[in-house]
Amino acid sequence: MKKPETDGPLTETAFLILLAMIEPNHGYGVMQFVEERTKGRVVFGSGTLYGAINNLNRKGWIEPCQTDSEERKKDYVITDEGLKQLKKELLRLKQICQIGGEVLKERGVEFDKKI
Repeated sequence: MKKPETDGPLTETAFLILLAMIEPNHGYGVMQFVEERTKGRVVFGSGTLYGAINNLNRKGWIEPCQTDSEERKKDYVITDEGLKQLKKELLRLKQICQIGGEVLKERGVEFDKKI
């Protein structure tokens, strides 16, 4: 079993890939998931995506999984350690947003939740 790594905050790329791999997914499926969920704000190039997938796999945060498909696509799924890192990052981001909202409110700065 690989030793868990903690590198501090996740990159947006790692965060989105981990989300996309809550259920087994392959590279192209991850690309579609991310583009759809970010409404086109984030579009991965194949080099970025596959480099990140290899890195997450090396860290033990995702792992290859068997699928019923006989296609060449290689599916991955998030591991328990990857899910732990994802949850940790969600809590960190939530705290950052809370602090930001509080400071803006204290300073009387209007903040539109719709961006």
